[in-house]
Amino acid sequence: MNVLLLLAVAAMADGTPTPAAHEASLAKLLNVHRVYVDRLTGGETAAQMRDILISSLAGAELFTVTENQERADAIIRGAAEDLVFTEVHQSSDSVNAHANLGTGRGSGLSRTANTAGLGIGESEAERSTDRRHEAIAAVRIVDKDGDVIWSTIQESLGAKFHGASADVAEKITARLKDDFEKARRIH
Repeated sequence: MNVLLLLAVAAMADGTPTPAAHEASLAKLLNVHRVYVDRLTGGETAAQMRDILISSLAGAELFTVTENQERADAIIRGAAEDLVFTEVHQSSDSVNAHANLGTGRGSGLSRTANTAGLGIGESEAERSTDRRHEAIAAVRIVDKDGDVIWSTIQESLGAKFHGASADVAEKITARLKDDFEKARRIH
């Protein structure tokens, strides 16, 4: 058996696309002129993520984004989640020492009683909360035959000047632009 054929079979077995398969997928990407962004599955924020993704893709001008699924050459499908949560960090330290001595004797008229006590204690507690915002999306472009021709997973904890969802949408668009450029260079 040919060594190249063995490498191709091994690459397909572990899920890694062969260079030829990757190039063929990129070639299909160049045939997409009009795309429909389907509903994204996920939490309550998936609809907002879809709208942000549509804006980002429309701004990239790679293809026409349509609201009419029948007119689309391909469909973007996937899942997204945008979470805002609070992380609570809590710690406490304490040091305590206690000592007591006592003597007591009692009989008739003479009584002897000695007692001593010592107590030292220190306690420190710290609590802090951090508000976190993270978003993640896994999207794919599916052609009219139902074949996945492109996919990516992007996540963000937010960017300097915009939120996590907008950052994820920009990352998806940037990755798509890069892959379009690769496809143009190859073909």
